[in-house]
Amino acid sequence: MSARGHIPVLLDEAVAALAPRAEGTYLDATFGGGGYASAILEAVPCTLWALDRDPAAIARGAALAARFPGRLHLVETRFGAMLEALAERGVTTLDGVVMDLGVSSFQLDEGERGFSFRAEGPLDMRMGRDGPSAAELVNGLDAESLAKILSELGEERHARKIARAILRERSVAPITTTGRLASIVRSSIPRDPSGLDSATRSFQALRMAVNEELPEIEQGLAAAAALLSPGGRLVVVSFHSLEDRIVKRFFAARTGREGLPSRHDPAALLAPPKPEFSLLTSRAVRPGAAELAMNPRARSARLRAMERLPCSDR
Repeated sequence: MSARGHIPVLLDEAVAALAPRAEGTYLDATFGGGGYASAILEAVPCTLWALDRDPAAIARGAALAARFPGRLHLVETRFGAMLEALAERGVTTLDGVVMDLGVSSFQLDEGERGFSFRAEGPLDMRMGRDGPSAAELVNGLDAESLAKILSELGEERHARKIARAILRERSVAPITTTGRLASIVRSSIPRDPSGLDSATRSFQALRMAVNEELPEIEQGLAAAAALLSPGGRLVVVSFHSLEDRIVKRFFAARTGREGLPSRHDPAALLAPPKPEFSLLTSRAVRPGAAELAMNPRARSARLRAMERLPCSDR
């Protein structure tokens, strides 16, 4: 447990997959509560860079940096911008990268951040300081655009009905709080038979749209792979099928496990590209029963890892 009840997910498995070495240089691309960072720094005498777009996370990291003087370097930026951020600081190669995707427990639990329908707060949802808030999307987009976000990012089958309800209610007064949005969603669609709160998928979709999470993952994976030295490892923990699908496809492409093109496709005449990485996880690693009993939020977590081959070009 890193701070204020934040529990890093698949912590032992992530550090084992990263396999940090003494004197190596590593990156925690999603610092959050500092759980992974602390474990890596305690494992071996290495240098660790840590990124987070959330200024509150960077501020929390000051205490950990003081514990490991000269070894932990915190940078406030998106992980999709890691190439530029590290290059500005003279770092062009890494021995390993760990990425913990999605929203952090801190963000969910702080009502004033507006991430959760379980606490009343302003409808914000921004992980960083910039970009439009969830309130701006909810009150500014047309019904078709809102429905597309809810359907594609929340996999919400009632997306159109919810979008119409939002437009109807915002014509009465702007929707500015988490409580009001949750109430609008719940009253506009049937109760979920699984027991899942009816507002869950809509809140997830808006959060992912506000923070451009899926494009950010694609950028971050490509940047991390480009930074890794031969033998360097990339470890990714995802929490949602949309996230994991991107990671799984990226790993398949870089390890030469993509399906072959059709024999009718001209690409079938070309020699397949040489794999740059080897897969360390034949299937996603999931939390065990003990971890799930301690931390129910870990139930959807999946860990995947790969290693740059010694002979591959960067």
